[in-house]
Amino acid sequence: MNDFQRLIGRRAFLGRAGLGTIALASLLNAKETKDDRWPGVIKPLHHAAKAKRVIYLYMAGGMSHLETFDPKPKLGEMHGKPMPDSFTKGQPIAQLQGAKLTCFAPQHAFVKCGKSGLEISSIFPNLHKIADEMCIVRSLKTEAINHDPAHTFMNSGTTISGRPAMGSWAWYGLGCESHDLPGFVVLTSSGRYGQSQPIAARQWHSGFLPSRFQGVHFRGKGDAVLYLNRPRGVNDSRQREVIDAVNQLNEQHNALVDDPEISTRITQYEMAYRMQTSVPDLMDVSKEPSKILDMYGTKGGDGSFAANCLLARRLAERGVRFIQLYHRDWDHHGGIKDQIKGSASEVDQGAAALIMDLKQRDMLKDTLVVFGSEFGRTPMAQGNGRDHHIKGFSMWLSGGGIKGGISHGNTDELGYNAAEDVVEVHDLHATMLHLLGVDHKKLTFRTQGRDFRLTDVHGKLVTKILS
Repeated sequence: MNDFQRLIGRRAFLGRAGLGTIALASLLNAKETKDDRWPGVIKPLHHAAKAKRVIYLYMAGGMSHLETFDPKPKLGEMHGKPMPDSFTKGQPIAQLQGAKLTCFAPQHAFVKCGKSGLEISSIFPNLHKIADEMCIVRSLKTEAINHDPAHTFMNSGTTISGRPAMGSWAWYGLGCESHDLPGFVVLTSSGRYGQSQPIAARQWHSGFLPSRFQGVHFRGKGDAVLYLNRPRGVNDSRQREVIDAVNQLNEQHNALVDDPEISTRITQYEMAYRMQTSVPDLMDVSKEPSKILDMYGTKGGDGSFAANCLLARRLAERGVRFIQLYHRDWDHHGGIKDQIKGSASEVDQGAAALIMDLKQRDMLKDTLVVFGSEFGRTPMAQGNGRDHHIKGFSMWLSGGGIKGGISHGNTDELGYNAAEDVVEVHDLHATMLHLLGVDHKKLTFRTQGRDFRLTDVHGKLVTKILS
């Protein structure tokens, strides 16, 4: 908050000391309006950064690790047999207590891919092509067994709603390189397979951080940002007059009450004004070469995951710090064999194209890409599907500072417990911040009488995956 306090303190001093003349105020405001980007509170960085930005591909609904990134031949051998009590007795599981628990074999074969021989499910033929850029973490565990609190935990490091999202922390700590786009942008898409999970806006909320750090939801078709366009009959000069008048009133009020939220309101008016030009340009992919559109498998503007991956690359090029793509299609309680293959087909080409596109633009080296869910699925059957599972699951990372062509950690032979090199969600967050040049223990915000951080009082670096 130091920069906020300096800015507000300067305005308050000028107003209260009687020095706030029109000329001086005009000069001050002109300077601030020219470039009012938030510079970030981490200056200088705690250490050299490997990544400048994050693109988080979020498979909402709980992607099964057993059909995607964690091969378990022993579970296949145990198909139809009772799940051993040694795994489940006394454990919190989503299935009804006392119900018969039967082992359920992985429904798709795994393939050794790339020069590294990394094993990936056959349902991701396009990801096979980028295996040597991927680090699959197979030993994740989390704390919340139901979707909404699990999303909250994965995004904010706590199941308590109202805390800042990781994208908000990144923007607050590091600032944003873009002058006319937010530092934290969210895109969502829905598929035709599985149960489509609702995603609440609180998953990208700024929490107790100033509200300027809240993620902005861009829509993949139609108006990208609601209420951004000018009403009929309002031209640019008329709108500029209104914004200037409102900002002057807000500045006068702020000089009296010294409220950071008023400063936020002023900067957001200015950001919205600039976004009226920058957002249409961002969304217009007509100038993209046909080979790029073919690589992603989209012409843009259709709201698909592939189109959002293309927009993510364009946002990254424009300096956005944290970009998060939700695909709400991964809750497979039944018919998992066909349903998860369908879900994979909706994201496979776009995700692979994003990695290849970033690499050919020499951007992958400083872009951290994350692909994963809020939790995994049970090795036991729920009919012909799987239930929620928090004890062990997988995700993959690629790009800025990550070793490619490796796997890290393991679950046990049935894919139930993370058993080797266990990675907690706090460890994931600590490692992501580390790659951005931030010591997770030092990025804090004081509220309610104590210092808070994304990792709370937890978190350790997952050093084995770092290049």
